[in-house]
Amino acid sequence: MNGAAASSAGSPLEWRFSQVFGERTAGEEVQEVDIISAIEFDKSGDHLATGDRGGRVVLFERTDTKDRGGSRRDAEQMDYAVKHPEFRYKTEFQSHEPEFDYLKSLEIEEKINKIRWCQPANGALFLLSTNDKTIKYWKVQEKKIKKISEMNIDPSKAFGDNRPSPSSPPQLLPNGVHDYLSKDFSFPPGGIPSLRLPMVTSQETSLVARCRRVYAHAHDYHINSISNSSDGETFISADDLRVNLWNLEISNQSFNIVDVKPTNMEDLTEVITSAEFHPIHCNMLAYSSSKGSIRLIDMRQSALCDSHTKLFEEPEAPGSRSFFTEIIASISDIKFSRDGRYILSRDYMTLKLWDINMDSGPVASYQVHEHLRPKLCDLYENDSIFDKFECCVSGDGLRVATGSYSNLFRVFGASKGSTEAATLEASKNPTRRQIQTPARPSRSMTSMIRRGSESPGAENGNANDFTNKLLHMAWHPTENSIACAAANSLYMYYA
Repeated sequence: MNGAAASSAGSPLEWRFSQVFGERTAGEEVQEVDIISAIEFDKSGDHLATGDRGGRVVLFERTDTKDRGGSRRDAEQMDYAVKHPEFRYKTEFQSHEPEFDYLKSLEIEEKINKIRWCQPANGALFLLSTNDKTIKYWKVQEKKIKKISEMNIDPSKAFGDNRPSPSSPPQLLPNGVHDYLSKDFSFPPGGIPSLRLPMVTSQETSLVARCRRVYAHAHDYHINSISNSSDGETFISADDLRVNLWNLEISNQSFNIVDVKPTNMEDLTEVITSAEFHPIHCNMLAYSSSKGSIRLIDMRQSALCDSHTKLFEEPEAPGSRSFFTEIIASISDIKFSRDGRYILSRDYMTLKLWDINMDSGPVASYQVHEHLRPKLCDLYENDSIFDKFECCVSGDGLRVATGSYSNLFRVFGASKGSTEAATLEASKNPTRRQIQTPARPSRSMTSMIRRGSESPGAENGNANDFTNKLLHMAWHPTENSIACAAANSLYMYYA
């Protein structure tokens, strides 16, 4: 950890509102198709992609870092860019359309479940997007637009000095044949002064998205995850019971590397909820389950990785079991830290940070909305208890973040000894106020830190607004900048 990182780890960050895209006006109804369902920064952080329930992918690009040099005199400008990240709309395209599976009499939604960026090449951007059944590989690049700029010839200059005028007749050769080809090479002979041909030039450029490959018919159940390998050549896709390995270049074949489907489906006790490749080692990946466990697997051990290398799960406290225990234990999202040392997981009530070298329990646990525990019955009745919140880790690994209800999101310090815990609201509120919540441990364990406010958002008086929820968010890979989605709006915050 360098000095700058150490100093930022020691003091809580002050978050500020940066930008919003697609914000609603007062009283405006949100169309179902416009609700954002996926967010992802690319590796450089210069591009951001969102997917929505209407099957569209929208791309944004960073503008404040363009044409920025690396010299000493630009240091001040670079510092400004870090503090004030600015994105602009780049392009959008229709990635998926609604389909119908005639064999199963099943409608397949066009909703984008996940987006993952691939390695760029030759100035083009590449990304994977998936709905419940089909993964698509997209190439987005600038293409020159052919335009008619002008006509080829001016009528007044239609004839050269050596050409006869259209009124003068062609000369006769000695054999009596008209000399059409002696001096006049136009057609028809003498030319037509009024005939002008358009000249086509290509000066303007336009962004064009082209689907390079379609990876289909490999999942019987809904795809919940896709993740790129660090080798840049392969990726995985996961549904409720299987994880498949693909090569980007081969769309008609995949390898089933994890299969948890029991012989008798009545014996099914857990399903796969999320899967992600290790950011550095292309042979390792992790997947989470509905029982609250995370399995780390090594593809070098066997072709079918049903046996895990490590199992991460928190032992259940005696006497704490209830009807809701298994439901709220289900992990909705996992993320590796950038160095691959830690795994962040989000279940319904908490964020947990796991050290991949220590499978006895999480090294830290953060309460996201503990004040909702008495309301689990209501949350079950209105299906809110099944909401799948995502989580994210900062590029330096010093902080973690996740969303909650009432369009709130929470940021916690993840470094040793940190008590940082902030709650922010992504909304139309012009003050964009930040609620500083005191962090206090609720249980003493040497290997565990639990932090969080008992009732975040209570100060706003709308802590129990379950219709407005912040499910999707992403952390910029190199800066303290967060993109989060509330309904159809994309909010950007920076610190």
